[in-house]
Amino acid sequence: MSGEVGIIVDGEPVSGRDGQTIAGVLIGSGRITWRTAQQGERGVFCGIGVCHDCLVTVNGVEGVRACRRRAVDGDRIEREVRR
Repeated sequence: MSGEVGIIVDGEPVSGRDGQTIAGVLIGSGRITWRTAQQGERGVFCGIGVCHDCLVTVNGVEGVRACRRRAVDGDRIEREVRR
């Protein structure tokens, strides 16, 4: 795995390394939270897909665990707001 991957996060281009998870790309770009829940802003907590704090919408599919999903060039990521 080498090279870069480019994704769109809430309309803004973000780049990371090929093979990184979406969470890895987000954290690498300085984003530590990307979901809003009743408890406040959420991001990665466990990093292994158990806690579901890192949920994002990927290419229109809601509830994707950013720590488990590998970033693919051209992915469109959107923050989720859960009440």
